[in-house]
Amino acid sequence: MRITGLQVSGGSALAAPVDLNGTGRYVHWGVIQVSVANLVVIGLMLIVFVAALLLPFPGGRR
Repeated sequence: MRITGLQVSGGSALAAPVDLNGTGRYVHWGVIQVSVANLVVIGLMLIVFVAALLLPFPGGRR
């Protein structure tokens, strides 16, 4: 794996688990079109947001 002239050893360990050079997959909902990768990121962000609202703040109860 070569990044801007720098030889990186163990490149296969750092490679993305998903082939990013292929054609993307998209989900269509009427006029809305979003890639599956972006949909996964949006879902993870919603999970983190809901968890931040519901989980107790550390050190809040003394």
